[in-house]
Amino acid sequence: MPKPKRTTAILLSLIAVVAVLGAGYTWFTLNWSYSEGERAGYLQKFSKVGWLCKTWEGEILLSSMPGAIPERFAFTVRDEAVVPSLQASMGKRVQVTYEQHKGVPTSCFGETEYYVSKVAGGPDDPVSPSQAPAVAAAQPAAAQ
Repeated sequence: MPKPKRTTAILLSLIAVVAVLGAGYTWFTLNWSYSEGERAGYLQKFSKVGWLCKTWEGEILLSSMPGAIPERFAFTVRDEAVVPSLQASMGKRVQVTYEQHKGVPTSCFGETEYYVSKVAGGPDDPVSPSQAPAVAAAQPAAAQ
């Protein structure tokens, strides 16, 4: 029968190993990007949410052509420097640069796997025609 001190030491060592592995996994998922990209659309929703861990969550409506049903792009913002730009851009067309982080273990880091790091567009910096999708090309010639 093992001594109580040895059992306690083994249990504490096991807990420490699990904690270190969990912290390493969390660090890896937050710092390794599965994919990166940009999306442009109209900023529909942006708010700080959460019971215990407050995170900035937003939603952009993406539309490929006039009359099409828009797709929703939900995202999280971890960088507080990006928040004022998005708050000032409510209801306006924006272009966001994001990184996708798969497997983040808890919603304390965000409710989505898409983390926005940069914003272009909005009231002070409109998205230029070269950056925005060409919707004029999708319109019929009779409507022009």
